[in-house]
Amino acid sequence: MYILLANFSILEMWYVTSTVPNMLANFLSETKTISFSGCFLQFYFFFSMGTTETFILFAMAFDRYLAICRPLHYPTVMTVQRCIRMGACCWVCGFSCFLLPVYLISQLPFCGPNTIDHFLCDPGPLMKLSCMPTPGTEIICATFNSVLIFSTFLFIISSYTLVIRAVLRVPSAEGRHKAFSTCGSHLAVVSLFYGSIMVMYVSPMASNPAGIQKIVTLFYSVMTPLFNPLIYSLQNKEIKEALRKLLKLTMLKKAYSLCLN
Repeated sequence: MYILLANFSILEMWYVTSTVPNMLANFLSETKTISFSGCFLQFYFFFSMGTTETFILFAMAFDRYLAICRPLHYPTVMTVQRCIRMGACCWVCGFSCFLLPVYLISQLPFCGPNTIDHFLCDPGPLMKLSCMPTPGTEIICATFNSVLIFSTFLFIISSYTLVIRAVLRVPSAEGRHKAFSTCGSHLAVVSLFYGSIMVMYVSPMASNPAGIQKIVTLFYSVMTPLFNPLIYSLQNKEIKEALRKLLKLTMLKKAYSLCLN
């Protein structure tokens, strides 16, 4: 589990780095320009890492399924070497899958003001800059996104359905609580990530207004990576205790200030 979490943490750092520094620079700059090659490099790395994240979440769900539903087989099936190979496979597949959409969109003829109505190079705003209608490319990209998102999401849901069934059979309440707390953080991360990308990319891009695209993209590209470390940290007893002390201290300060007033 910790090998996969380490991969996930590194991925989240790179994921944010691919967009946020350039976005902040554009907010502070008056020019707000990006080169054609730079735009498609950002497009490729951002969505390749997003695809890698779906595969890593997929692998983490499989890991939780084995740990809870097949605990006796877990040490022999999920060895360190196999876990490292699984993580490497997620990275290779993630960076290979998005080559086709990037290639198709880069081959479109672009004309006009070349102004992207977005804070990053997203497929929807990029295709709107094309000189000619692109229904074929939109359908291919929407189909590709739908197959990728739904296949991994359905596997994760199926894994956790089996996990919940197994946990409910555990006789002790403490055992059930421990199993649910182990899986709860991963389910929260999956809900945040898949909820936002399904709104954005499962339907054809042209159907999403520009304002909604920006808000949803900001959520899954910035807010979700911000929340993920907090979600996983809540499993740590020391952090829970530190948060309790912080809340108590805050409440005492408020009570003291009210007494003074």
